[in-house]
Amino acid sequence: MVIPKPLCRCRVCEEARSKGWPYERTGPSSFLHDENLLIDTPAEIALQLNRAGINRIDYLIFTHLDPDHVEGFRVVEQITLDFRTWKAYRGKSIRLILPQVLKDRISDLSSVYGPLIDFYERQSFIEITAFDEITRIGETKITAIPVDRGSQVSFIYLFERKGVRMVYAPCDIKPFPEHRNEIKDADLLVIQPGIFEKGLKHGFKYPEDHISRKTLYTFEETVALARRIGAGQVLFVHIEEYWNRGYDDYAAIEKLRKT
Repeated sequence: MVIPKPLCRCRVCEEARSKGWPYERTGPSSFLHDENLLIDTPAEIALQLNRAGINRIDYLIFTHLDPDHVEGFRVVEQITLDFRTWKAYRGKSIRLILPQVLKDRISDLSSVYGPLIDFYERQSFIEITAFDEITRIGETKITAIPVDRGSQVSFIYLFERKGVRMVYAPCDIKPFPEHRNEIKDADLLVIQPGIFEKGLKHGFKYPEDHISRKTLYTFEETVALARRIGAGQVLFVHIEEYWNRGYDDYAAIEKLRKT
């Protein structure tokens, strides 16, 4: 959920409307400036790119194909389209790189006209390339590590460049593949904080069989996980509106954890 959530009048959303960024929050996405690599395209991706001043995208990768990570996929059309021909401008195609299992499934993303990927390739908006586990973009090595979620495939990515290592795990990370040596002792771990069990909207309490417990840890479990794998720094993303916490609340948690 974005913050402020449309029509919501709760404390967190009203504060976000009043104060703006950083109290506002948009969907899950990241950008690696070194290689002009965009990671995921939530519904708000056009706003995010403009807000961040991004002026070039060479590559795109998805962590998984859940709607909150791919709803903005049409941004490749907005970026590359030459309306005079309805094809991409010369040299503007975006290279979509995917683990093979995601490439096999991306045709499931469709409109009334059929799979989006077919149209985007035909118009040269994108060029798609699959890899098995490891690929390289420029000076960056990318390792795709699957999260075992049965039929719903999600990937954690390890990005390595010039001796610096970042583990990117924004969503649906349970069971976390902490047995993999590659993800240990990373300089930076980007991860979803997990569910907060207290102070939720409407006094809600997560039952033991709640669906969120199948894909997410609790916040305390996530912190313990980060310590076990020896992450140098931790950045929490994919922060949800229904956890009923605003920017100041998270800043207080951050300060407490540092002490």
